[in-house]
Amino acid sequence: MSWNPTLTPGNPDEIGLDAIETVIVPRARDLGGFEVKRALPAPQRQMVGPFIFFDQAGPAEFLTGEGIDVRPHPHIGLGTVTYLYQGDFHHRDSIGTDQVILPGAVNWMVAGKGVTHSERTSAQARRGPHSLFGIQTWIALPEEREEMEPIFEHHGKTELPHFEAEGIEARLILGHAYGAQAPATLYSDTFYLDVTLAPGARFPLPDDHEDRGIYVTQGSITVAGDEFEAGRMMIFRPGDRITVAAGPQGARLMALGGATMNGPRYIWWNFVASSRDKIRHAREEWRAANWGEGQFDLPVDDKQEYVPAPEVIRGSGAAQKRD
Repeated sequence: MSWNPTLTPGNPDEIGLDAIETVIVPRARDLGGFEVKRALPAPQRQMVGPFIFFDQAGPAEFLTGEGIDVRPHPHIGLGTVTYLYQGDFHHRDSIGTDQVILPGAVNWMVAGKGVTHSERTSAQARRGPHSLFGIQTWIALPEEREEMEPIFEHHGKTELPHFEAEGIEARLILGHAYGAQAPATLYSDTFYLDVTLAPGARFPLPDDHEDRGIYVTQGSITVAGDEFEAGRMMIFRPGDRITVAAGPQGARLMALGGATMNGPRYIWWNFVASSRDKIRHAREEWRAANWGEGQFDLPVDDKQEYVPAPEVIRGSGAAQKRD
């Protein structure tokens, strides 16, 4: 933990409200018996930098024996990053990964041309009452990386750059900010931060990224005299120096962004791509269920079930279909 002089904030009251391009209120989505709050994609904005999906899971409490079971399902054209405040997930995928993620660590899976994974509450957590609270995001890949071989990286909490300043603690999850670089392998300009603020503390967003947003997970923040409570995403005008202030209870937030993509992406179910043809092909490959012979296989040690593809494509343009 070290003080970082670039975290010295400005004055949030000097920012005009026109510096906020968009305010997003997340929508509830059922992922098969478990509800998440989805901020991206939204009608107002498909992406913030390369971030194309943003889901808040929890906070939720579970009894002994209960938990989350996200059955094996496919992805193409994106990277998923899982980051937890509470609880755990047992990740298995079709390239052989078997990894439990704990709070403060990072699971980074790049689907590329195609990967299948499952995420379940671990057997150890189910032995007693437990909680879950975390964020999962998808990052769209540049066109030249959409057909890359899938990869998986796990980085523990102590591997992530950690900063502090007056009333601020920040952990860099992905990308670069404030002169530091997170360890995960990325393919476009990105930053992603977990920030905790004491009551009244002021936090400056990094000013060396094209597209920037904040999602409040706990407490509240003020910008230009307006208060934004937990469950709100603000997307800011490029180029402005942005400082926010924590409310009277403090705040926890995720700051995110980076370079914008070269164009919108097509989204259907769990697939993201720069062309409809790639999505149509992946749909047919998943339905064919030629595990290990076609585009997809099932995760190692989790082959007993999988999520079938939806029967009908709804919105085949820059669509927003995952459930």
